[in-house]
Amino acid sequence: MVSPGAFAPGPRPARIPDLPRRLRVGVDTGGTFTDFVFQDTVSGALSILKVPSTPDRPSKAVTSGLATLADPSVVCYLCHGTTVGTNALLEEKGARTGLLVTDGFSGLYEIMEQARPYGAALFDVGYKKPTPLAPPLLTRQVHERVGSDGVVISPLDEPQLRRELSELARLGVESLAVCLLFSFLHPSHEQRVSELAREVSPGMVVSLSSDVLAEIREYYRLSTTVVSAYLRPVISDYLSQLESEFAHFGISTRSSYVMQSNGGMTGFAAASGNAASTILSGPAGGVVAASELGRRCGQANIVTFDMGGTSCDVALIENGTPGTSTRSVVGGRHVGLPMLDVVTVGAGGGTLARADSNGLLEVGPQSAGADPGPACYGKGGTHPTVTDANLVLGYLGGDARLGGELTVDRDGARAVLARLGAEIGLDPLRVAYGVVQIVEARMEEAIRGISTGRGYDIRDFVLLAYGGAGPLHAAAMLEVLGLRAVVVPPHPGVFSAMGLLMSEIRRDYARSKLTALDALDSREALALFNDLEARGRLDFADAGVLAGDVRVDLSADLRYQGQGYEVNVAVDVEEVEGGAWDVIRKRFDERHNEQFGNQAPGEAVEMVTYRAVARAAVPSVELPRKVPQGRPLRDAVVCQSEAYFGHGFVACTVYRRDALEAGHRFVGPAVITQMDATTLVRPGQCAHVDEWLNLVIEPGTAS
Repeated sequence: MVSPGAFAPGPRPARIPDLPRRLRVGVDTGGTFTDFVFQDTVSGALSILKVPSTPDRPSKAVTSGLATLADPSVVCYLCHGTTVGTNALLEEKGARTGLLVTDGFSGLYEIMEQARPYGAALFDVGYKKPTPLAPPLLTRQVHERVGSDGVVISPLDEPQLRRELSELARLGVESLAVCLLFSFLHPSHEQRVSELAREVSPGMVVSLSSDVLAEIREYYRLSTTVVSAYLRPVISDYLSQLESEFAHFGISTRSSYVMQSNGGMTGFAAASGNAASTILSGPAGGVVAASELGRRCGQANIVTFDMGGTSCDVALIENGTPGTSTRSVVGGRHVGLPMLDVVTVGAGGGTLARADSNGLLEVGPQSAGADPGPACYGKGGTHPTVTDANLVLGYLGGDARLGGELTVDRDGARAVLARLGAEIGLDPLRVAYGVVQIVEARMEEAIRGISTGRGYDIRDFVLLAYGGAGPLHAAAMLEVLGLRAVVVPPHPGVFSAMGLLMSEIRRDYARSKLTALDALDSREALALFNDLEARGRLDFADAGVLAGDVRVDLSADLRYQGQGYEVNVAVDVEEVEGGAWDVIRKRFDERHNEQFGNQAPGEAVEMVTYRAVARAAVPSVELPRKVPQGRPLRDAVVCQSEAYFGHGFVACTVYRRDALEAGHRFVGPAVITQMDATTLVRPGQCAHVDEWLNLVIEPGTAS
């Protein structure tokens, strides 16, 4: 879809026109579609495109989208949000991974946190821990020991190490995770392991915990390193393949980036080196775009609602800042890297419905994906999905087309729902309604979990709905949760790809060293911060970023002595140089009180981890206000249809999104169609288009 201005819709040609200007490209790979946003750097005009994803070879969908460009060499910037790492982790399709640990600590990975997860697993008598990515068979111990002060107690036994490396190579290890005790204080032993591994088995990829996560708590450091090692060959091969195919197309820009889990971009080489940083690459772009849209449109408190073909991702933005975490669990695997706090549930348009062993309706978490997809796609799908249910219920409007081109088969959807209905004793319509209710209950639970479950008053938030299916189900969330409103951006189906053009380049650096705050040497602390900052500036210089464009923010993790958790507070160089520990201590007390409702000014405080975040901004997408042109609302009406809301079909107006302009208002039930998504307004809800062309849905009835 080509438009003369940011977010302004228009007809989409078969090929993106040959623009003599330079293009910035955002590419987001989803389970069903791969989304593209093209931005003309001179005029600011945007083009959007959706192509079917190719799960068997994800790069194929990326290159097929780029092939629509008449001249791909005009691309000057590209950022990619990928699910390759996520899928490899969830489906356990990573590399054959070995693990090398300090002698006497071989059980650390299996023991994990000595506790099962919270929630339903706590009461599951049949609960089993996730299968280790690096199994005991491929775990080896090496004779060495570093003390908690960083001093070597036992030197590295290199002859024994060579024997262990040779055995791992014989067993077919492709990628090796190395996690030696206190290596964040003394990384030399791990670095020597890497050197010897290259000698013994040149093809073996080695990931060091002192590079991946140089922080305390050996289990999280170990688990994160194993995840990175497990995914590294997969991510590296994928990105290398992409680079090769880009070169084939004539795309030669150095400004090629991958979205990271922290909401910032990094270069292909850096993403390959620490593959665990890409686990939330897919949903991160949407959270970045939501934060930016909220900032410009005056919405500071947002719950993001990104529902695509295979999953639904939700996150909370408070006062314009997305929630983050340095400890996350993805697919049962613990990751200690900075990540946006995104909760994912198996609820997407392609989520499958079936009868369980008791003959009851069950929905998900399995998905039909892009191939064969929902039955209504006509590509061989034989099981009903959420999309099939939405189609039969009338929520997709009259002549529905998905992705702008895919004509859907209503009869095919009804047929698979009828077969399922015969198994559970319901007619197709009731089955469809049940499927939607179940999947919406699952998403409602996820939203409550990140909002009211954490003490937030959800009435202070709006729900920003995007993804191909998010706007279709957001109105139901509005009804049951008591949110202020639902906001649907102009192009919700490619919103995450839009975020890839709004993100900054970012790298996180950290190193742990425990010291009592009142005994901290300012010169030593300054040296540690300076080292982290220097690493960031060097990495950015290697990536071609000008020194003047780099900003480095410093912070520290502190805790009351004896605590098992830390609180992060900002620091600046002047405070560290001057040893202003009382100022930092006061900031810590205040922050601890904000987070936990208490503080202990009389207790001793420890400095635990030094942190630096290096950033570089890139040109973003403008969101200009739109002036009403005076077109009547009736010009946007496509047809009159019917939709089912539990008590029979009711009349429903179908609108064309690109014909709606700022100031238009209407009352549901209504369906708003566009190339990349469909929005549903439920009966009695009020909708209007704001000055940024966002569709805003509010509770209540017309006056």
